[in-house]
Amino acid sequence: MTYCVAIKVNEGLVFAADTRTSASVDDVRTYNKLHVFEFPGERVFVLLTAGNLATTQTVLAQLQRDMAGPAPQNLKTLRHMYDVAEYLGQLIVRVRREALAAAASNSTVDFGTTLILGGQIQGEEPALYLVYPEGNHISSSPETPFLQVGELKYGKPILDRVIRPPLSLEDAARCALVSLDSTMKSNLSVGPPLDVAIVPRNALRITHKLRLDLDTPYYARLREAWGQQLASAFRNLPRFEWEPPTLPLQQAAQAPPHPTQQQGQQQ
Repeated sequence: MTYCVAIKVNEGLVFAADTRTSASVDDVRTYNKLHVFEFPGERVFVLLTAGNLATTQTVLAQLQRDMAGPAPQNLKTLRHMYDVAEYLGQLIVRVRREALAAAASNSTVDFGTTLILGGQIQGEEPALYLVYPEGNHISSSPETPFLQVGELKYGKPILDRVIRPPLSLEDAARCALVSLDSTMKSNLSVGPPLDVAIVPRNALRITHKLRLDLDTPYYARLREAWGQQLASAFRNLPRFEWEPPTLPLQQAAQAPPHPTQQQGQQQ
């Protein structure tokens, strides 16, 4: 019951996530799935979370404890983004193992959680990693400059067609929102409000963070424009050879009905 997407372009990183965690008929709940750890001028991390909510919250709480206590490894001390991904993977495995040990022997609960880690440490390139419940991880690449977790299949086609490294951060953010909107159209378990965060290259901080609901003016305009443009593009697709040619709207309004339409009216 989640959809999160992170995009890496030449200008920086874009993150977007829904907030729905339950979508039964009489029980709709929301929780943040976009979490920011910011040390302006030094490093910035964004986590997108999917999976067991209790495991996710335990991992987030442990991250805070490690930074506040004497833990030698934490988000403030690790020197490379790869090391942060390794640290998160080990933490997920540990929390999951403890949850399984505490559960009943016949429990069928899935205690796994999956994270997207993104951000930048001073002196390094911005980076994105997908961290699996088993603790291993993969990174984004120029060929696949985005990572997804959750209900990814509905929102992936627009990303495949649009996202390229030269894209601007603003266009990448619009594409992420359209990807989320397409997912919400087809899957009730993904829903608003939506969270968006933008991290420009070498800014080492979040420069824009948005929360958008269905009635937020910008998001309402974006959804309406996207729907209209899709309908317009569909109407302009090449026609079959047996169809009459497409007429401009004014001519189409004045043109006589197609023979098949006339037959239908006579009947």
